[in-house]
Amino acid sequence: MIRASEVGEYVYCARAWWLRRVAGEEPAGQARRDLGTLRHARHSQAVAISGGLLWVAGLLLVAGVALLILAL
Repeated sequence: MIRASEVGEYVYCARAWWLRRVAGEEPAGQARRDLGTLRHARHSQAVAISGGLLWVAGLLLVAGVALLILAL
């Protein structure tokens, strides 16, 4: 089975594909890519949390308006 990323790697640079898949060489900078993956995961979590906080803020706003209306 051939993955889309492998096809993209081959189209971008056939020599790089050969070095990685046939010769067993790994590209430099793996630690930097791993750090980027970690940072993307953290950002995704932060975005999800902020979405939840917006919902809570909206619910609190509606509750506050309802309390003001009931107090009149």
